[in-house]
Amino acid sequence: MGKKIKKEAEPPPKDVFDPLMIESKEAATVVLMLNSPEEEILAKACEAIYRFALKGEENKATLLELGAVEPLTKLLTHENKIVRRNATMIFGILTSNNDIKKLLRELDVMNSVIAQLAPEEEVVIHEFASLCLANMSAEYTGKVQIFEHGGLEPLIRLLASPDPDVKKNSTECIYNLVQDFQCRATLQELNAVPPLLDLLKSEYPIIQLLALKTLGVITNDKEARAMLRDNQGMDHLIKILETKELNDLHIEALSVIANCLEDMDTLVLFQQTGGLKKLLSFAENSTIPDIQKNAAKAITKAAYDPENRKLFHEQEVEKCLVALLGSENDGTKIAASQAISVMCENSGSKEFFNNQGIPQLIQLLRSDSEEVREAAALALANLTTCNTANANAAAEADGIDPLINMLSSKRDGAISNAATVLANMAMQEPLRVSIQNHDVMHALISPLRSANTTVQSKAALVVAATACDVEARTELRNSGGLEPLVELLRSKNAEVRRHASWAVMVCANDELMAVELCRLGALDILEEVNLSVSRKNKFSEAAYNKLLNNYLSLKYSLTGYLSSSNIISDGFYDYGQINPGTKLLPLKDLCLQEPSDLRAVLLVNSKSDVSPPPSMEDKSSDIGYGRSISSSSSLRRASKEKTNTGFGSPTEDKSEPTSGRNTALSKSTTKEKRSRKDRGKKEEEKVKEEEEFAAAPKLAGEGSPDKEWYPPSDPGFCVYVYEVTKSIFPITNIKEQIEALAKYVAEKMGGKVSKEKLHDFSWELHISELKFQLKSNVTPIGLIKKGIFYHRALLFKALADKIGIGCSLVRGEYGRAWNEVKLMNESRKGLIGALPPPEVYIVDLMFHPGGLMKLKSKEADLYRYL
Repeated sequence: MGKKIKKEAEPPPKDVFDPLMIESKEAATVVLMLNSPEEEILAKACEAIYRFALKGEENKATLLELGAVEPLTKLLTHENKIVRRNATMIFGILTSNNDIKKLLRELDVMNSVIAQLAPEEEVVIHEFASLCLANMSAEYTGKVQIFEHGGLEPLIRLLASPDPDVKKNSTECIYNLVQDFQCRATLQELNAVPPLLDLLKSEYPIIQLLALKTLGVITNDKEARAMLRDNQGMDHLIKILETKELNDLHIEALSVIANCLEDMDTLVLFQQTGGLKKLLSFAENSTIPDIQKNAAKAITKAAYDPENRKLFHEQEVEKCLVALLGSENDGTKIAASQAISVMCENSGSKEFFNNQGIPQLIQLLRSDSEEVREAAALALANLTTCNTANANAAAEADGIDPLINMLSSKRDGAISNAATVLANMAMQEPLRVSIQNHDVMHALISPLRSANTTVQSKAALVVAATACDVEARTELRNSGGLEPLVELLRSKNAEVRRHASWAVMVCANDELMAVELCRLGALDILEEVNLSVSRKNKFSEAAYNKLLNNYLSLKYSLTGYLSSSNIISDGFYDYGQINPGTKLLPLKDLCLQEPSDLRAVLLVNSKSDVSPPPSMEDKSSDIGYGRSISSSSSLRRASKEKTNTGFGSPTEDKSEPTSGRNTALSKSTTKEKRSRKDRGKKEEEKVKEEEEFAAAPKLAGEGSPDKEWYPPSDPGFCVYVYEVTKSIFPITNIKEQIEALAKYVAEKMGGKVSKEKLHDFSWELHISELKFQLKSNVTPIGLIKKGIFYHRALLFKALADKIGIGCSLVRGEYGRAWNEVKLMNESRKGLIGALPPPEVYIVDLMFHPGGLMKLKSKEADLYRYL
């Protein structure tokens, strides 16, 4: 046999590169290999980069610096499955780096990543592609890109994947996406609830937790709640609560239940299947604070619906909530308090908490936690609203003191809630007195100055509820509370303006406060507010009128009108007409001014230490400003003199001759005697007046600045009041009363003056002499012996108010003023049926004292204007 000859190997072609085995130890070198056209090199380079990236965040940052991201994005669409898989795995790891995520958003690779979720792709690719999307969806821009590129549908499909990692990543990504309302709406269209409920059966707690969190978000929408109910989702949730081994899922399960219970149909179904009882028992018996807290939150959410509250009340949810108030955990106390604040909208629940709940809430007001105090105060605020029994229960539990202490809290919510409770309690007088005794006015100063509109509103409301008596208002003024209250009238918030106006209206119930409020600018602000259709309210209008009606001096100066219900009191002064916006000086300031050529300020003051007042003729009388009558002996003398000389006395009536019945002789004799008597009387009166003024005109406070200031006394006016009370008040016929009073006023102011001799009636000189002698423009009305229209009208109104005759005071032009009275038509009296309105008359005090002129008659017009 022939010897076998070994075949020689063929040499490689000359145009083929011989294989080269390279071992690289630098990442930069491998990154360069990503641009290679060889699939094997690309696959191995990707595998090496994947292992490098897994080692830590620093390596990811290094790869970013080396420029590995951009060539890797191109490999996501590579034809080779291994290269594509390895590239996807790398991005699943790299996208935990924020800078890489930002770069990927700029490179717009979302479409390439979502394409890897296709059903035909490997499970490994699904895992890392979903991981990449989960990382990218953590930021808003990433969510938008995933949603716009249609990533939601393949993610929902992957919830049914057999691989737990794919399920976990897909669920996490969906949870991030549904934070946006558009994604939630699309999720319902894609019927995502059933696969999410299936995940609750997973053996992996992280998947169950993510599924519950996702359900907790999407069940904020009514449609999703209906889908969960239709797919028996509540049964799944109850099973989780009943399984002790799943206690780490109980909190999230309760959050989903809380959302579902907002739906009435779900709540009814839940109650019918016994789920509601289980929930309440679970909340009460659980020892985990977060579980108790979430159970209370579930009750709170559901209880916003009236029908739900009714169902809860039937299940005695109140007992569970009261038990939760005793928890040691602050979060549970807060949640229980919030639940009570909602549940008490039900009348039955509100009644239940009267005996159980309110004492525990009062205890929580003393908690060290501001949040607990705020929540407890909110519950009390709702419990005491329109419920006197609960308000009393709060007071009996010693709640007033901690509530007032809360007014100095650092939390605005706590302050407003405490103020609401105090306002509710103050609706009852005994409780209001108790609140006032706790120095509430001083505690309200800080809330009134708050920048929070809710706090401002509630603080003003408490002022309105508690400043119902003089002592409380005085305390508010002395504490400096009027200034911030007046400033709240300027607020742009409608509720603040309304409550501040209400408080001002209450505070303006006495003249002293009304004067002070006007001094602080309340009247000007309210006038401005009431000019605006959008800013005014019923309380602002009422407050404006109340200020004027309790500061009649200002009202008459501004409006020139006092109605019959505006009763002139001591201290009233007529400064004359002032323009809107002009400040009216206080009486004290006017009294301290030197006399000038300005119009005399007319003062009404009948205050006297003893009664009856002395007559003007008594030499010992002291009419000095701010000083009282000198002695009781002078009063006794004055009273004796008045029996002989007083208006309407029997002696005076007998001595006056009857008109038209005297003979010529008796007339001449009487005229001669009267002339001598009148001359002697005038001289005597002049001497007496000089003696009075020499001793009298001293202003109060001149001697000692520390002494309290009093307005000038007016013994003359005191005499007028005494005389009309004695002589005119007993008259039973109102018309006769008016006529008698008109004659009396005319007599004291210089008597009847004819129209022809009106210009000769030298009243100006008389007033000037008084101003000079008093050394002040302020002139007591009782000193004026010659008065024109406006002097007489003011005196008539002042005296009429003292004896109960209803009349108005109207200021005209050119020194005119008159009084209007209402009288029934005599011819209509005694008729059956509805009586016509009374007719208005003007009282003549000048030309024919006692005469009555119909308001719209020519005679009345002549009296007013000519």
